[in-house]
Amino acid sequence: MRLSLLIVRQSRLKKKEVTFSTVLVLKRLPEGEVITMFRHLRSLQQVSRRTLSSSARRPLENKVPHKQKLFQEDNGMPVHLKGGSTDALLYRATMALTVFGSGYVLYTLIDAALPKKKN
Repeated sequence: MRLSLLIVRQSRLKKKEVTFSTVLVLKRLPEGEVITMFRHLRSLQQVSRRTLSSSARRPLENKVPHKQKLFQEDNGMPVHLKGGSTDALLYRATMALTVFGSGYVLYTLIDAALPKKKN
């Protein structure tokens, strides 16, 4: 047995070469186990590459023409509310936060401008 330092660099296994790479294993291994471990590592890499890159994808329908028609029709509604109830909720929340923030700024300015009472 001898000390084996395994380093993976650019998908290649190199021995006794210390470069800017990731050190995987530093322990005593017989030569056969090093080769076996390398084969397992390569097969795992191939399996993960196959499962991640070749998955079946569902075709998505094109919703752009429908959205264009929805936003271009003349129904008297402002464009920022034509998206539905979600747009209305976001608009109302934004207005509420704006009013609250403006009120708090005025309160802070008045509080800073008036002199403090001494007790």
